[in-house]
Parts: sequence; structure tokens; C-alpha cells
Amino acid sequence: MRYFRYISTVVLSFVFGAAIAQQVPMYSQYTMNGFLINPSLAGRDGYTTVNLTVREQWIGMEGAPSTYAASFQTRLLRNSYISKSTTVRKNITKPTKGSKVGLGGYIFNDNNGIMHRTGIQGVYAYHISMGQTDGFPNNLSFGLALTAYQYAINTDGLIYNTDDPLLNSYDRSVFIPDFNFGASFTTSKYYVGFSMSNLLRGSLIFADTSETGRNELGHFFLTGGVKFVLNSDWKVEPSAFIKSSDMLFKSIQADITARAYFKDDYWAGVSWRTNDAIILLLGLKYDRFYFAYAYDFTLTDIRSQSFGSHELTLAVKFGESARRYRWLNAF
Repeated sequence: MRYFRYISTVVLSFVFGAAIAQQVPMYSQYTMNGFLINPSLAGRDGYTTVNLTVREQWIGMEGAPSTYAASFQTRLLRNSYISKSTTVRKNITKPTKGSKVGLGGYIFNDNNGIMHRTGIQGVYAYHISMGQTDGFPNNLSFGLALTAYQYAINTDGLIYNTDDPLLNSYDRSVFIPDFNFGASFTTSKYYVGFSMSNLLRGSLIFADTSETGRNELGHFFLTGGVKFVLNSDWKVEPSAFIKSSDMLFKSIQADITARAYFKDDYWAGVSWRTNDAIILLLGLKYDRFYFAYAYDFTLTDIRSQSFGSHELTLAVKFGESARRYRWLNAF
């Protein structure tokens, strides 16, 4: 209970404008969850993909953050696969051509102490061909997401001053519609992306007072990575994920990552999140299924009260080889 009161105090101070913490979920596997961060990645690799993510942060601490997310994304086709029978024994299948449009959806539930955020997001992405590198296409992509979510406060078990006029005058929940934007450029050798959330800076304040800031923070994300092919079996990929908000330099955080792949079926890596954690990354592919796990070794003082953080991601990709860009392996 002592830890729960501590977390709740921190979260409440954030809601009422005293703290500078980020308001969005945290993901250690940003390379697998790129679509959740940058809407321009919807349909980037030509697959239809379903992705499930579960993150439990600071295991062992009551009221610790947790995130549950499910997403869907696809690349629209100009026409369907056409199968023609020329003889009884011979079929000819004509592959379709992918359009420039990607679509996606995302539902999530994010819990942080007494704060609960549940929402949905719809994404439209447009991909523009920008020539080729080593015979493979380069893509410049833009994405716009319409998101709507509910912030709710649960004071069950919370110990606070019942005479506090601010705490006694708020609604138990607020509904916020907003927009996110993203852009990215992808080649066979490297990728870079920029995105920003909460373009409208939706109203977050629960209390009815003009003395307290009423808007959410906008958040900014910069991602990038380079692929180095060592031989036919092995390749390595260093990457970075930089996060900031309207607080600008006061809130900058970076994930610096290196991953090694064996035949694109197995991978392992390590990531350093500045002023926060060292992260172990593991994953494997079986047929069209992808499994990935991340464990955060906390470096801050909170490590004495928790057993680290766990993140599990499961994905399945649909689509025959004719409709996908096989050189674009997002995982």
C-alpha cells in the first residue's frame, strides 16, 4: 500500500501540471511496435499483420504501469489474385499489384497507478516510390491517425485528503479525440522516421479551475536504423529511438539498440534506455508467426522495489510472397 500511495501521488501531480513525465505508453520493442509509434508505417511491408503486445512494468510494485495493445495493418491491393486454368492440370496465377495506400487500427489499455487510459486509433498511410537502391524500391511514407481515448481515475484504495477541493471537484473520466502524424523513409539498407502525437493537445484536466493547465503534452518521436549484412546467414542492425515532448530538452530520452539476426528467423539484442534501463531482446519466427520478448533491467532507484519490466509481443503476417516486399522485414 505504501508503494501504491507513492505512485498515485506521482501520477496525480502529473495530471495537475506539476510533473513532466510522458503521457504515452512505453515500448521496449519499438522495432516490432513501429506502427504503434509512427502511423506512416501502416502497410509498409505489404503484409496484413495482426500484432498483440503486453507490457508489465516494475513487476512486484503495486499499481505499477501496464500496457495492453492490439493492432491491425494492411496494404491495399489494386485488384485480387487471379487464377486461370488453361488446362485440367495447369493453373496460372497472376499476382496483384499493391497500391500506395496502407490502413491500420489500434486498440489499447494503458494503466498507471490510479490512471487508466483506454482508446482506439484508425490510421491512413500513403506510400510514394522514390526510386531504387540495389534493385529494391525506396519508399517515402506519410500517415495520419485519428485517435480517441478515455482517461479515467480510480480512487479505490487511495489515501488522500478528502477535504482537498481540487480532488473533490473533478469528473471521474474525460474523453479526448486527437490526431497523430508520422513520416518515414525506407530503403533496403536503412530507415528513418519522425512522428508526433496529440496534435490538438487534447484537454486532460479533470478539475474545473482556470489556474491549472488543461492540455496534454505533445510528444515527438524520431527513429532510425541501419542494416549490415555480414553473410548469407547473419546480419546486424543498430537503431535508435529518441523521445521528447513539449517540455523539449527536459524530457528527452533515447533507446540505443543493437540486434543480430540469424537467417531472419532468430534474433537477439541489447538496448540502453538513457537514465532508465538496460534491455535484453529475444525473438524468433516460425512460419508466419513472430514471437518477441524484452526484459528491462531497471537502473534507477526503483529497482530496489521491483523485479524489472517484461514485454511480450506476438505477431502473425498474412499474404503470399507476390504481395509483399520480402526485403522489408520489420522484425
